[in-house]
Amino acid sequence: MTGDSARPTASEPPTAPDAPGVAVIEATLRTLPGLPGVYRMNGADGDALYVGKAKNLRKRVATYARPERLPLRLKQMVDATLSMEIVTTHTEVEALLLESNLIKRLKPRYNVCLRDDKSFPFILLTGDHDFPQLLKHRGARSRKGAYFGPFASAGAVNRTLATLQRAFPLRSCSDHVFASRTRPCLQFQIKRCTAPCVGRIAGADYGAIVADAQDFLSGRSQELQQRLADRMQGASDGLEYEVAAIYRDRIRALAQIQARQDINIAGLGEADVIAAYQDGGHTCIQVFFYRAGQNFGNRTYFPTHARDVEIAEVLEQFIGQFYADKTPPARVLISHALPQQALLAEALAVRAGRAVELAVPVRGTRRKVVDNAILNAREALGRRLAESSAQRRLREGLAELFGLDSAPRRIEVYDNSHIGGTNALGAMIVAGPDGFDKGAYRKFNIKGAEITPGDDYAMMREVLGRRFARALKEDPDRERGQWPDLVLIDGGLGQLNAACEVLAEHGIADLELVAISKGPDRDAGRERFHAPGREPFMLPPNDPVLYFLQRLRDEAHRFAIGAHRARRSAAIGRSPLDEIAGIGDRRKRALLHRFGSADGVAKAGLGDLETVDGISTTVARRIYDYFHGNG
Repeated sequence: MTGDSARPTASEPPTAPDAPGVAVIEATLRTLPGLPGVYRMNGADGDALYVGKAKNLRKRVATYARPERLPLRLKQMVDATLSMEIVTTHTEVEALLLESNLIKRLKPRYNVCLRDDKSFPFILLTGDHDFPQLLKHRGARSRKGAYFGPFASAGAVNRTLATLQRAFPLRSCSDHVFASRTRPCLQFQIKRCTAPCVGRIAGADYGAIVADAQDFLSGRSQELQQRLADRMQGASDGLEYEVAAIYRDRIRALAQIQARQDINIAGLGEADVIAAYQDGGHTCIQVFFYRAGQNFGNRTYFPTHARDVEIAEVLEQFIGQFYADKTPPARVLISHALPQQALLAEALAVRAGRAVELAVPVRGTRRKVVDNAILNAREALGRRLAESSAQRRLREGLAELFGLDSAPRRIEVYDNSHIGGTNALGAMIVAGPDGFDKGAYRKFNIKGAEITPGDDYAMMREVLGRRFARALKEDPDRERGQWPDLVLIDGGLGQLNAACEVLAEHGIADLELVAISKGPDRDAGRERFHAPGREPFMLPPNDPVLYFLQRLRDEAHRFAIGAHRARRSAAIGRSPLDEIAGIGDRRKRALLHRFGSADGVAKAGLGDLETVDGISTTVARRIYDYFHGNG
């Protein structure tokens, strides 16, 4: 970005014990040109303290040589400066681009810093299979197909995919699962897939749905709705009422998607909406993504900066760093006028290779979407300030450790409990921003008759299968906050593989799964973590995130053990007589009073049973047959 004329220089701190920072700046000024460029102030060990850009380097750096005119924050920065580095550029735009790149990479202490190293996900409609797959995609776009996005987060993609599948029932399973299926999965039963894997739909009909989905994602929704309406009318005229009903349901699904997403935003097209809200020396920035007129979700940022930095400066620095490694859209709508707005717009145009509109709308629909983003920023900042800082850091640590888009708001942890395979059950605990949500805990009595006693893998399959089959039926659109952002499993690679198989069977490919296995000699602090597509790893023994994960696992273990003990105690307190139809409390008391125990009842003859008060000949025969294998 710096061109052929870029030339780095550096200065060593001279001897100036009273004001070393000022002396370094004055020494740098002696050879500093009056050209555009970037200056970098370094502290101990060469760490970057501040990176700035200038239209005229000599004039800009000279302002730091008089610290008495600077605010306290910049005085402290100058005092800590031990060396400076200078890079000249052809233009001020190049300087701005270089400044943004350096700040994003070096994260200097005195700059506004955006801490975000996660790529944005896309929706991919694959093009390398006879029956294309609709799925979430992140990373290099090397697979053949049509990409739509970017989306703000994996959650935004998941919600969009869930709603799209109501209108366009395309498969979400992997090619491997597709090739191995012999019967339709649950997605077919809830009408989210047409089961091409087992021939429930012809290739041409499936291709028509693919084309419709592509039109919708490309912004041609009005033409698509008219086309579906024409097909519905044609089917109805031909007395094909079942086919007409299918088109009717798709039209309704599209209408609901549009109503929920506020999709018809006139003239917005491809745009990012970036709004900031500041309170108490903290700033929250919301970025909303609109593509083809559709809301592709939003992402929240809390850039680090000094408490006295104005909101417009924070927003300007944020935008420069945000687009340092991504292409800006044709339009960027912002909440506040920026100090160097025209210059930043020119820099974005250089980054995009085309014109980019950077504007603060004042009225109409565009102002409405900006105001909505400001409202979201204000509410998000309020939640952050109200939340315990320790709890927030732990959840953010989980996000960083497992590569999540944001701190998980709902964490589900699963464990099994049994003794020798008897009274087996599974347990689920839930944790969120406010700690453990005990009202959401669930226990699962293992029902599978074909499960070998003690088979932990099979038990995990049953528990997760029941949990997510119910979630798919009760909340397929994931709108009730009952879907987890992170699933933790007490176990190793075997349990993780079992969990992955269950989710694949149900057509769920977007949940974050992690298994926690006990360390060598089952030592706490030496746990190993297993995640799909990643080598097992450990955390340092004193890592706070490790302690947090241990607490989550221990709570799941405690709940599972407690539920198992309660079930075992209930089983011990039950009598075989409870299993016999027609034997209530009164008859049971009479039998036990006469024979002393259930074992005595079992050894009694038919005639002896008939002599008990309240036991008829029919009931006596039923009791006798039960204990002697005739019933």
